[in-house]
Amino acid sequence: MDKKVGAYSFIGGVVIAIVLGIFSKWIQGSVVEILVSVMVLLGLIVGFLNVAGKQSQEFLIVGVILALVSAGGVTNLAKVMYIGNYLAAIFNYIMAFVIPAVIVAGLKDVVKLSKEH
Repeated sequence: MDKKVGAYSFIGGVVIAIVLGIFSKWIQGSVVEILVSVMVLLGLIVGFLNVAGKQSQEFLIVGVILALVSAGGVTNLAKVMYIGNYLAAIFNYIMAFVIPAVIVAGLKDVVKLSKEH
């Protein structure tokens, strides 16, 4: 049951990030800061819910790859005609969501490893 809750919460967070990115043109001021903070909080929750055992290594690898690729590509995505700003906003919201989840998963693995030795 916990795996399903974690998986659905991760998918939900990505969908929320996509929706926020699409509507980013109309989201301004301190609302952006609030929404990014909410995405970080959701990412922390997903990090605690989603990752366990062997799944955590795969999650960490995919999360780090996604973070590296997105960080390098956001400025280039913004240059895409017509939809570039939306794509960049979507990836920024996804990163606000994924990076905290990866950090929590990594810390959980470090704690687990330290208990084993």
